[in-house]
Amino acid sequence: MAKCDVCGTHVDMPYNCRHCGGTYCSEHRLPENHACPGLENWNDPDGVFDSGFDATVESSAGSQSALDRIGIDTGAGGILGYFRNNVTYLFLAISVVVFAGQFLIAPLLGIRPVSGVDPGTTTWGQIFTLTTTNPEYVWTWVISVFSHGSPTHLLFNAIALYFFGPIVERQVGSKKFTALFLVSGMAAGLGQVGLGLVLGEQVAVLGASGAIMAIMGVLTITAPDLKVLLFFFIPMSIRTLTILFAAFSVFAVATQAGGNGIFSGVAHFAHLTGLFIGLWYGRRVKDRVGRGPKQLNLGPGGGGGGPGRGRF
Repeated sequence: MAKCDVCGTHVDMPYNCRHCGGTYCSEHRLPENHACPGLENWNDPDGVFDSGFDATVESSAGSQSALDRIGIDTGAGGILGYFRNNVTYLFLAISVVVFAGQFLIAPLLGIRPVSGVDPGTTTWGQIFTLTTTNPEYVWTWVISVFSHGSPTHLLFNAIALYFFGPIVERQVGSKKFTALFLVSGMAAGLGQVGLGLVLGEQVAVLGASGAIMAIMGVLTITAPDLKVLLFFFIPMSIRTLTILFAAFSVFAVATQAGGNGIFSGVAHFAHLTGLFIGLWYGRRVKDRVGRGPKQLNLGPGGGGGGPGRGRF
């Protein structure tokens, strides 16, 4: 049973709006009855009708998108059709593929991580990690966002992205979500490397946690009362979770900067960088995306309840 975000009525079969991500009863299921932000763009193909995945949208029977012109079909039956308005799942798939490349394919080619050695001096590290040794390797700015250090690291990040990503993607559109994810992920890694350079420490960064924290930052502004389960069983609002996480990360960064290694091995400054980008962007789009959902739901238009924890 779910609760309508407008009137609070408990309903057995809720309607989940695919544009704003809200949960509604039959009375408020129509966009005009729950002030859906999509109404403002009803005549704008980049708003309601376009997922934002294509560069352009067909405006007439004879026009084609940029991807159509080069032979890639993004229609309902096309090879990329599934990823229209589902870039979150594309990023999940890329992370799994990159992880397989890290620990299955690369070792077969004789390329593997070396314990106790600066990753910036190994071929494996120079491919998959962003390091203080080689911060100028631009490809690592991107690939490090999709790389992970262990199955557990990948699992926690994948869970958080799976549950929170689709909500923000439906709020801002796939193109802007893609930019948010990549820019915040790269900025988070570069921020951690920058701090390492200032402190004179060797740092190797990999993981999507910075981008995921940006997603949570957006939701903290657009849907502050969204209920989540920390560690799968502690209920709280995403606003409370963000405050607790930010406080812990600030303390951890201060501890690391003071020379205490108790919280070493986790890129807390990267988490904070991603979070602040998300909070900033959430404030920019809050008035345009309208009311965010108050709970996560499995099924079309929603995600499922999950943890708010991730490691970089």
